[in-house]
This record gives sequence, C-alpha cells and structure tokens, in this order.
Amino acid sequence: MIMKVNYKVWILSVICLLGSLQAWAQVNVKVSLGAVANWKGFEKQEFTFENRDAWYVKPKQAAPGNPWIWRAHFPTWHTEMDSILLTRGFHVAYVNTNDLFGHPKAMQVWDGFYDYLVNEKQFAPKVALEGVSRGGLDVYGWAKRNPDKVSCIYAEAPVCDPRSWPGGKGKGPGSPKDWAAWLALYGLNEEEAKTFSDIPLNDLSGLAAFKVPIMHVIGLQDKLVPPAENSDLLLANYMKLGGPVAVYPMTRGDQALEGHHFPIEHPDALADFVFNNSVPVRKPLPHTPYIEVNRGLSNAYEKFKASKKGTVAFLGGSITHNPGWRNKTAQYFQEHFPETEFTFITAGIPSLGSTPHAFRFSKDVLETGIPDLLFVEAAVNDRGNGFTEKAQIKALEGIVRQMYAANPKANVVMMAFAEPHKNADYELGKVPTEVAVHQRVAKYYGASYINLARETYDRIKAGEFTWKHDFKDLHPSPYGQEVYFQTIKELLKMNPSGSSDDYKLPVPIDKFSYSKGNYHQVAEAKKLKGFEIVPDWQPKDKLSTRPGFVNVPMLVGESAEASFEFTFKGRAVGIAIISGSDAGKISYSIDGKKTQSIDLFTPWSKQLHLPWYLMLADELSAGKHTLNVKINADKNEKSDGNACRIVYFLVNE
Repeated sequence: MIMKVNYKVWILSVICLLGSLQAWAQVNVKVSLGAVANWKGFEKQEFTFENRDAWYVKPKQAAPGNPWIWRAHFPTWHTEMDSILLTRGFHVAYVNTNDLFGHPKAMQVWDGFYDYLVNEKQFAPKVALEGVSRGGLDVYGWAKRNPDKVSCIYAEAPVCDPRSWPGGKGKGPGSPKDWAAWLALYGLNEEEAKTFSDIPLNDLSGLAAFKVPIMHVIGLQDKLVPPAENSDLLLANYMKLGGPVAVYPMTRGDQALEGHHFPIEHPDALADFVFNNSVPVRKPLPHTPYIEVNRGLSNAYEKFKASKKGTVAFLGGSITHNPGWRNKTAQYFQEHFPETEFTFITAGIPSLGSTPHAFRFSKDVLETGIPDLLFVEAAVNDRGNGFTEKAQIKALEGIVRQMYAANPKANVVMMAFAEPHKNADYELGKVPTEVAVHQRVAKYYGASYINLARETYDRIKAGEFTWKHDFKDLHPSPYGQEVYFQTIKELLKMNPSGSSDDYKLPVPIDKFSYSKGNYHQVAEAKKLKGFEIVPDWQPKDKLSTRPGFVNVPMLVGESAEASFEFTFKGRAVGIAIISGSDAGKISYSIDGKKTQSIDLFTPWSKQLHLPWYLMLADELSAGKHTLNVKINADKNEKSDGNACRIVYFLVNE
C-alpha cells in the first residue's frame, strides 16, 4: 500500500499535534521567583529551580532568537567573556548543581532547567556551555547526552577525568574530601572507580558527529588539574572522532593556585568563538510531531517505581542489534530509576523483520523475561525483505497480541526507522507502506509510535543534515543514532498518563495474525530421505553467519529429490532457513493439495549465510496438517548448489 499525502495538510496537522503534545508533556517543575538583582549593570533574575539556586541575566537588547550561554559551577569566576556576550544580546544562565560532580542526578536537573528556559522563556534551542574547572564534569556530561542541543563548549582548565581530580590518581594532589564524596555519590569503591567509564573523556562520538566546536583554555603549569591527564586527552579523543577543537594556553600574568588560576587573555576573542558558533540562531524541527503517545508508558513506569524491578525488551533488526539508540535508552532508564533493578533483553538480529520477530518472540524475548516495556522496529527490513502489507499486519499484530497475552499491563513502543526508499516515497508525497502499517497497528492497540522515517526525511529537507555525509546509511552513523535517541527520549520524558488497568485485547485486525506464532524444532521432521539433522551446524565455506543461526541443530538436505514430512497443529506454517551461496529450490504441499515451488536463494546469499523466513501457508483451517517438502533438481542460476538448511519450523497455532 502506497498512500499519497497532501504535504501542506500534513504540516498543519503536525503544528496542531505539536501544540497538544507540548501541553501534554509539560513537566511539573518547582520554580519560585526570587529577587531581581543588578549584575554588572544588567538585570539578573534570581529564582529557585527544583529547590536549587538558579538565575539568568538579561541583555539590554536580546539578539534575535535569544542566544544564551550556560555556566556550570563557579559562575562568578572570570566573567569577562560573559559580560561581552551580554552586550551582544546573549542571556547568561546558571543552576547550582555544584555538589553533584556531573552525576546523572545533576543531568536530570539540567534537562529540566533547559526545558524550562527554552519552552517557557523562549531561549534558543541550542546553548553554549561554559565549564570552569570541575564544571567540565557537568558540561560534558550534559553535552554527550544532548549533542543536538549544544552550539559550542567553552571550558577553562576543565576536569575531564575525576580520577585525576578529585581522585589524585595521576600527578596531581587531588582532593581527598571531594574524592570521598564522588565515590559515595556514584556508589563506587576504589577498584571500581578505575574502570568507571561515564566520564568526559569517553563516549564523545555523538557530540563529534554533530560537529560541536569545543575550546579549552588551559594553564600549562596547572598542577591541580594537569592538562596531560584532562584536556590533552579529551581534545585528542575528540579530534580523532572528527570533532572540531581549539586550545588556548594562558601564559601571561601570575599563575596562581599551582597554575590552576590564570588571567584570561583576549576575552573578546573567546566571546567571538561563542558568538560565531551560536549566531544566527537556527531552530531545528521539534521532535514531538513525530510521536504518537496513545496509551503511553504509565504502566511500565509504575512497575519500575513500585516493584524496583523492570524488564525492557528491544526487538528488531540490525539497527536494534548495533550499539546506539538502544544503549542510550537503557542508560536513560538506569539513570532515571536508580533504585530499580533492570533486565534488558537485547533481541535485535540483523536482517530480520516483522514475520521473523513474530515467530521468535517467545524464544528470544519471553523465555528470558516478561517485558514491562517492549520496543519494536521492523520497517527497514520489511521493505528490504519484501514482506507484503498483509504479512506485515499479521506479524506486527501478532507480536503485540503475544506481548499483551503474556503481560496485560505491558506498554509497547513501535518505531519506523529511515532508509533511502522511504525518503524516495516521501519525496513523491507518499507514505511508505511499512510506516503506515506500524502506525496503524500501534494506534489500534494503544502502543506508542514514533515515525523516525518521516522525521529523518523532514530534517534533511529542512537542511539540518544530509543523508550522505551525516546519517550515511540505513545502519545509522553516530549522528543518526543520536537523532533517533533524542526523539525516543522526548517520549520517555513525557509525563506518563493513562489507565493502569490490564489491557483487554480487541478483535484482531486480521484473524490470521501470528498471535500464537512459535518455533518448532527440526527434530519434529519425519520420513527423512536425503535430509539429516546436524546437531551443531557450521558452514564449510568462509561466508559469515548470524548469531543464533550457527552452532545450532539444523535439518540439512543438499541433494535433489531429498525430502521430509512435518506434521503440525495450527493455521500457519513456514520455515526459517539459512540461505547461503548454494541455496536451492524446494517444492512443497500441505495435506496433499496443490504442490508449489519456492526459491531459497536470495540477493544476499553470496555474501553470508542469511537467516531467511518463508511462510508456506498462513490462512489454514485450525487443526492438524501435514507439510511435505522435496528439494528440486533445478536451481537458481546464481546458486552453487541445491541446499536446503532449516533451523526452525514456524507454526501459528
């Protein structure tokens, strides 16, 4: 199904949806206005934010778009650059999280503070970050979690590794009192701290992919926060990832506090760095128009809070299998529910779409744990693997019904990811079939839905990035993974609402949906002629394999006329095969009726032993049936043989 859409009508709908979603997602933050003070001739609005001291300073005349710089820690130290920026129309803002050393608790305060200033005070959507000394822990902690919201980073003698300061594990003296506080806050002992990875030096790929410029101002004789253990390492790591860097050693004037304090040279040039990377203000498209909340996530959130346990499953193809949005989503839950013990089920297998997901859901997800929250994606592989619209509905509906049957209180998030064919459809004013099916099934069953395919296309059309140089591939670059995660995060941030009652399944969209899809073992095959069960199959050639489809029992036939019989109870039957360079053709019949033929060779069979799922019949009458399979003498002209290798039988009972 290719649906045509009126672009202007769609944009109007997006605007209306945005307004409703923003109202729905409004965060209930505690803000108490305080005094209006004078700050170097500028008006300073003081207030408390989430019971923490906060303020912002207003320029005499705000520059278009309200650019701003956000100070972390020591907000009254070296204010020359801030004063210059105020004269150029910038706001200067600060919230006190000084006692948290960049901990996730601080990052959540920062998230709320950013949302407050951007949504309520109309500050620019991208902010310049200013981190002095230990403030480096805050600015890099937040920037890595929000690379799309940062225009640039200015850091002065920044702490980039807490083991250097306050730990004193290098050449610097550290601060024993602060180190003890840091260990206690993060719940680590000395040994665990050695390998702790959530520090500014690490995980910079997303920030670098967004090409966020960073400038470090350092003292060459700094013995408290030695550059060799901090700035030098971060700048080198960042530049290797393609991030733009600059460093300015401050060598004039007295070098106090063991070289950690120094006069600022040419503050006007530093202000130029911030100004030139922040102005003119560009407003990227919002994330919320691409989110349909439906029943939301309230049940899962209630479970996480009440039981202190949570199970989250990620079901998809290679985009779910590869590191990126999935890892960041798991990290988000761990940081926002720190007292909850999570089980994360990673059920992403490259090349697999909705039909494979429906039949492997029980084994790959439910046997590991019953999810409270399930993320599902299949739109990319469903297009590439050629599944029909009807097959997609049967499969996605089957997954959701299996989920609710196992846990009526579960919440589900369905996502449609991007790829070039979908961009081409949108360019023609059409809604890709896979996207429409994901949306339809999600709406029907109350699952939250995120249209990342449309969002990616719209951002490309808006000139925010390019597919070729930024997103790069249907397997997203770090940039693309950040685009995905930032929108997913907007859904996760929304205040959960909705019923906590058990979900009552409606009548199915398709009565033949794979709601009872499951694997059957190859040992159930009978009357083997020329077939054998290989208990621990491995390829004889050098082609690659997929995890879970090698070193497992496999029903193997490699010669023409080889045959077997499989008896089952259900309304659908299929086979999960391995299609390598020698994949052949088979003929099959069910209950002795019309014989049909199918080619097991795929366009990718010369590249790897590809897991390939084939439905042979999926609208049978309920009851007992017999499948007969025989290898054909003829084969695909590109194939090297006649092999049929079956990993599982697929049965929808």
